Amino acid sequence: MDLNLHLVRYLVAVVDEGHFGRAAQRLYISTPALSQQVRKLERMLGVALIDRSVHPVRPTPAGDRFLAEARIALAAADRAVAAVTAHRREQASMLRVGFMTASTGPRGRELLDELRREVPDASVHLVELPWPQQASAVLDGVVDASLMRPPVTDPTGLRFDVVHYEPRVVALPSTHRLAGREEVQLADLDGETHVTDDDADPTWVRWWACDPRPSEVPVRYGPSVRTLDELLEAVASGQAIAVTGQFVADSQRHPEIAFVRVADAEPGSLSLCTRATNTSPLVAALRRAARRLHDKQATPPGSGLSPCS
Repeated sequence: MDLNLHLVRYLVAVVDEGHFGRAAQRLYISTPALSQQVRKLERMLGVALIDRSVHPVRPTPAGDRFLAEARIALAAADRAVAAVTAHRREQASMLRVGFMTASTGPRGRELLDELRREVPDASVHLVELPWPQQASAVLDGVVDASLMRPPVTDPTGLRFDVVHYEPRVVALPSTHRLAGREEVQLADLDGETHVTDDDADPTWVRWWACDPRPSEVPVRYGPSVRTLDELLEAVASGQAIAVTGQFVADSQRHPEIAFVRVADAEPGSLSLCTRATNTSPLVAALRRAARRLHDKQATPPGSGLSPCS
């Protein structure tokens, strides 16, 4: 029996929403039509997949077993389509570049300007990505490249070209005992609660928190934040501090937050992330543009410091 992935997507929508009506709105079809499509899948498989007697609706035991494998099949199908789409873009001389508005800033514009000096007719489509997908979107073919701040736990299959180095700073409540300093040492931050992000790469979270510390004092984590706005609010309210890049201090002004340079923290970098096997001429030109910007920068700030992780 050939599995109709279109019907599987209908089933997943119903389970995720817990309600046929909401799932139908999400899929832009009528509720009766959606119910018919799910029943069609159930008839094909010869088993009930949804328990319609409870609210919210939920999978039957057979539905749970089916969905565990079906979701994997859907993800594989999406990756296959994305791979072909990426190939088509490469052939059409069009780039999709992922970015985060908060973390890219003028460096992203400088990179694209540098690219167009070499390839004036380059077509670039910018795609905003959430923090956890900066590298995975490249691997999955959703974008051809992304501007991100490493590290990642598993860099297999990825290439990183540094665009710009920058010092790290700590964001503190303006009333904090260290807020008036010009710079601090990591030891000054021992015992402070640091923000985290439950959805992000754990290696990335720990590196930015300078965990482990040279002092070997354990880092204590507090509220989980998903956006820069949430991070700033957590700091301003006194819930936690955050070690971050100079770009945040340059781009964000908050009356209740002070940014202080962390003198002994390894500098961070804005890097161009691409698939290591991508031989597209346009991606190669983008890498060269990143290298030229990197070469224009003076010695990385804080170079010679020992990494804090």
